[in-house]
Amino acid sequence: MTSSAPSLNSHTALFGGTFDPIHDAHLAIARAARNEFALRRVLFVPAASPPHKSGLTVASYEDRVRMVELACADEPGFETSRIEQDAVPSYSILTIERLLAAGNGPLAFLIGADAFAEIRTWHRWREVVSLVEFIVVTRPGSVYNAPSEARVHELPGLELPVSSSEVREQIARGDTRIPVPEPVLHYIAQHHLYRR
Repeated sequence: MTSSAPSLNSHTALFGGTFDPIHDAHLAIARAARNEFALRRVLFVPAASPPHKSGLTVASYEDRVRMVELACADEPGFETSRIEQDAVPSYSILTIERLLAAGNGPLAFLIGADAFAEIRTWHRWREVVSLVEFIVVTRPGSVYNAPSEARVHELPGLELPVSSSEVREQIARGDTRIPVPEPVLHYIAQHHLYRR
């Protein structure tokens, strides 16, 4: 079931990822979702041990969390969660269950169309679908086949080609125009992250 932009003003949007590092496109997506759906808040959840990217994070969990905290500090309705710090691996269903048990519902899951297209490969995916609504970030040419029972709201029209891997490459090359918030850039420099 797909719908256009109803209010989800009682919802917390779960925005998970490695955030290695968090960059301007992540923040633009979160702002667009917050504004389009009148979300109560956007909860950034850095993955401690993402099962789909096992061993592929570059910065430590603590560094990635600190960068997210810095990026979210001046953004209304943005918060950072350490709920996955002890989760090995960081399965979405476990994070959702822990958030709901701690009184954080109702939940919307903020996710890109490419990742949502793989939902049926997720651990206990049917339970994920039953527990959250989805805000799927689409761009021209996005194709996904949502499970029939999924409650899906599309966030269209975001052309944000930047990726964390590209940001890391820019930093390694010594580029000076990096698409990350200034406090995050200072943190990266101070802690000598992503240097070759």
